[in-house]
Amino acid sequence: MNLVKAWLAIPFWQRVLGGFVLGALAGWLLGPAAQTWLGPLGTVYVNLIRMIAVPLVLFAVVNAVASLHGQKSVAALGGRTFAWFAATAALAVCVGLAVGLVLKPGTGLSGLEMPADYTPREVPTPVQVLLDVVPTNPFKALAEGKILQVIFFAGLLGFALVKLGEKTARLRALVGEASDAMVQVTRFVLEMTPLGTFGLIAGLVGSYGFEKLLPLGTFVFALYLACALHIVLGYGGLLLAHGLNPLKFFRGAAAGMQVAFVSSSSFASMPVAMRCATHNLGVDKDYAAFAVPLGASIKMDGCGAIYPALTSVFVAQYFGIDLSLNQYFVILLASVLGSFGTAGVPGTATVMVTLVLSAAGLPLEGIALLVAIDRVLDMMRTMTNVTGQMLVPVLVAKETGLLDRQVYERASSNVGIEPTEVRD
Repeated sequence: MNLVKAWLAIPFWQRVLGGFVLGALAGWLLGPAAQTWLGPLGTVYVNLIRMIAVPLVLFAVVNAVASLHGQKSVAALGGRTFAWFAATAALAVCVGLAVGLVLKPGTGLSGLEMPADYTPREVPTPVQVLLDVVPTNPFKALAEGKILQVIFFAGLLGFALVKLGEKTARLRALVGEASDAMVQVTRFVLEMTPLGTFGLIAGLVGSYGFEKLLPLGTFVFALYLACALHIVLGYGGLLLAHGLNPLKFFRGAAAGMQVAFVSSSSFASMPVAMRCATHNLGVDKDYAAFAVPLGASIKMDGCGAIYPALTSVFVAQYFGIDLSLNQYFVILLASVLGSFGTAGVPGTATVMVTLVLSAAGLPLEGIALLVAIDRVLDMMRTMTNVTGQMLVPVLVAKETGLLDRQVYERASSNVGIEPTEVRD
């Protein structure tokens, strides 16, 4: 047990960073074989995260709605949350456009070819998106991991428990206990993060190589720079405006950001993001149970705002097209609204780019030029997504008195098991 305590005594982010560095080294040394031998470690980790995500959301949302005293409170908090989702998305689009215009990643490129197996994704209609929010079979939604449908069903069930009052007191208590149990399971699973990071990064570096990045290196740099600027200056500025120390936020959110970067999945990062928001940043657990899963479905500053905006500029520059003011406005509007409209759609980034390019009248063929490097792009996009999914609950909680400032100010970076919880 002393060895376990010593391991847990190392800050969580340092353990994850160590897994990242060692994974990159192993991938470089082993080459393509790293995916075969070490990749399964990452696969098992992602499967574990996905395993806990749906039941965590189900019990947490039911318990949250019941604890928030029904429809009125949830509607008020939901309105504020959506407003901040939209505002930060608009800010992200502006950052993406600005970086694209300054760095000009599409200028001077030629000879890029579309992958032979590329097929454009179909963009769902607004009516279909709305219909898909309502599950025809809640158990099927649970099995398929359709988070918006799970939230819808869980919300209705929570309202029903509130409406029935004391008749369901025992059931509400049971749901609360189930929610606490899933939080504990989440903490156990998150201790696998350093090992999962090692496997994911080793497989990526080993199988990807650097030759795919060279022709589009400027675009990769532009995306990473835009996301970094949005996170540091955009999010940091909003925190300062709310009287909150940005360094405390980034310390508390570090674990969620790390998991998002290596997993490239908002869905897989959702359990750790919820843990960061409540345990590290002091957001009320009932509100976080509603806001973070919702954000994991529709709050996509990286995939749905920065990436489509930057890609639009890249495509226009590559094909020698001068964008008009009207096209810039269309890109802004389509990115903000589209990020809500494509909620829960697989391959959100590609769908969003398709939607935005179509709306702005730009060649869709430009999307395929970036497919070869999408995995590298997706890492930074997802980290931006998840950071925003933690930021907005913090801002709303601060505005509504649901933020524990003492927890926020001490901002732990750990999301797993505490060393003091391990018995000798």
